[in-house]
Amino acid sequence: MDLDVLFLGTAGSAPTARRGLPATLVRRGGDRLLFDCGEGTQRQLLRSVGLLELEEIFISHFHADHFLGLPGLLKTFSLRGREHPLTIYGPPRLGALFDAMLPVMGKTAFEVRIVELEPNQELWRDGYRVAAFAVEHRVLAYGYALIEEERPGRFDEARARELGVTPGPNFGRLQEGETVTGSSGEVRPEQVLGEARRGRKVVIAGDTAPAEMTVVVAHRADLLVHEATFSIEDAVRARETGHTTARDAAELAKRAEVQLLALNHISQRYAGPELRDEAREVFPNTIVPRDFDRVEIPFPERGEPIHHKSSPNGG
Repeated sequence: MDLDVLFLGTAGSAPTARRGLPATLVRRGGDRLLFDCGEGTQRQLLRSVGLLELEEIFISHFHADHFLGLPGLLKTFSLRGREHPLTIYGPPRLGALFDAMLPVMGKTAFEVRIVELEPNQELWRDGYRVAAFAVEHRVLAYGYALIEEERPGRFDEARARELGVTPGPNFGRLQEGETVTGSSGEVRPEQVLGEARRGRKVVIAGDTAPAEMTVVVAHRADLLVHEATFSIEDAVRARETGHTTARDAAELAKRAEVQLLALNHISQRYAGPELRDEAREVFPNTIVPRDFDRVEIPFPERGEPIHHKSSPNGG
């Protein structure tokens, strides 16, 4: 099952020539989940993977740079004749925000479902769940975690044969946790399966000051996407505005024991490498992706996350 994260917009509150406003696309198998939808997100999609028939969009909070791309995106979906429903998730008052945008957006040709999430609410999907968690910003704001279920251990085919299990459907039943009958009696899954293998975890923290909840949720995550709006020289400003410095994000990633830290929400005052270098003094496995970079996340036993740069000048 493929899993990757595509960075569509990595800028802070204002876009730059090289960075669009916040938007991150997570792709798992056939599922496409968009986290935040800053102004211009549909253009970023068209420039990268095309205008996908997204089914779910997750909004972290109600600062304009994180949701102003919604009216244009939904209008374009209508113009293209979309018929499938679209669900938008976010903190309480998301419905009021959507109602306020209706005069600009007009009536959509498809159903838009608005779901207001409570902190720590989980949405269960096939093989994984998406969990919302409260972070620390100037307004109510959420981070989101995609957490896969554990997978069965490796199947020992030779051992199953020794126990008299005939190859075929019974092999599949054992791998799915069922007991089957062998030539010498019952054969239980634990007799032919290794230890359960952990699933993957991706955490997108959104706009936030360093938050203890993020440390807990991101524990041993394969990828933590965390803002770094400021460098350590502007730590006071970061605290005043409910944001994070690159060094503080690195300290958090180190405490959470994540595999890879990706810094985003980059202020226009920085190019990116200076924030990366600041963070790497504390947490070496840090990147500052540019727009259209992606991180591929293999299963843990197959290696570490891989940063694919969109150009030679990536972070």
